[in-house]
Amino acid sequence: MAISSFCFRVIMLFLTFSDLFMQSYGLDFGINYGQIANNLPSHSRVAVLIKSLNVSRIKLYDADPNVLTTFSNSNVEFMIGLNDLQSMKDPIKAQSWVQQNVQPYLPQTKITSINVGNEVLGNNDINSYNNLLPAMKSVYNALVNLGLSQQVTVTTSHSFIIMSNSFPPSSGAFREDLIQYIQPLLSFQAQIKSPFLINAYPFFAYKGDPQHVSLNYVLFQPNAGSIDPATNLHYDNMLYAQIDAVYAAIKAVGHSDIEVKISETGWPSKGDPDEVGASLQNAEIYHSNLLKRIAMKQGTPAKPSIPIDIYVFALFNEDLKTGPASERNYGLYYPDGTPVYNLGLKNQVPQGGYFPGMIIEGKSNALSINFVLYILTFLVFVWELSIL
Repeated sequence: MAISSFCFRVIMLFLTFSDLFMQSYGLDFGINYGQIANNLPSHSRVAVLIKSLNVSRIKLYDADPNVLTTFSNSNVEFMIGLNDLQSMKDPIKAQSWVQQNVQPYLPQTKITSINVGNEVLGNNDINSYNNLLPAMKSVYNALVNLGLSQQVTVTTSHSFIIMSNSFPPSSGAFREDLIQYIQPLLSFQAQIKSPFLINAYPFFAYKGDPQHVSLNYVLFQPNAGSIDPATNLHYDNMLYAQIDAVYAAIKAVGHSDIEVKISETGWPSKGDPDEVGASLQNAEIYHSNLLKRIAMKQGTPAKPSIPIDIYVFALFNEDLKTGPASERNYGLYYPDGTPVYNLGLKNQVPQGGYFPGMIIEGKSNALSINFVLYILTFLVFVWELSIL
């Protein structure tokens, strides 16, 4: 009986280990899937890669039908992009766009949001400033007319340059020249319960002033942090401070009923000689620490009960992007499917691709471990019989 009891404990220990092993790294994050490159893998291979990770949401910069079709019957939620603001002012054209680019893929592909314009405000194009809200309203009305407004929302994403002040966070404010556009936009988004999307990159702050911006502070590394004198809240990283600064800016123009989400954040693994901080090591540290925070379901100091909602930028390095070298090196993966660095994501290995034969998926893991446990149990049972 003593032997049986011991063996039973051993088996239960293995079963407990199995349960822990099979639990995925409780992440819930999105990723930006840009395609400004001439060497990217097929959409079907990308689908295999996404399936092997803990990615729950994808943000596209268009409404690529090939991507949307490939991800049919998956559990991945999509934010799709729409950039023709001039045409979308016309309600007829807006409804036609939704009928062609959204309706045919539902419900097989989970399109949950339409991002009308990307970083429109602050680009010095007054015409696009004036077209943004009318375009969003037309697209929303089209969704209402088609009975889709309960499952698909309408929003737009902003560059952090719309902020005139972000420190301390409680003093966050929008640029005076943009408030006339932002205020009615916020009123509309509050009405339809749409999130305010911001593209926030602590990398830019460090690159711009490495002498005064702490690298540990922007990389989520241990540091003294800073205290907001107005709220007495402590901040140990810049991204959370930026999010709360946006909340403060929104409140300053009369709204406290809109959730802020990060539609882009990332760190380049390579840059030009003058791009201080752009390195593989810093990129790995930034993303690894960010994903740990996401796994902890943390909120910001000012909004502790609201877990940060983030789309990481980006899935792949994109070789056709213009600008400094960093623009082509934000990817978590090289186009051949190998990780740029190891983030500890589910099934991610430092080397190797994402081809079907090389992926060990969660279900297969579970089956393999259970099979081993069954064999172990059987062998213990046979051994016990042999000593009776």
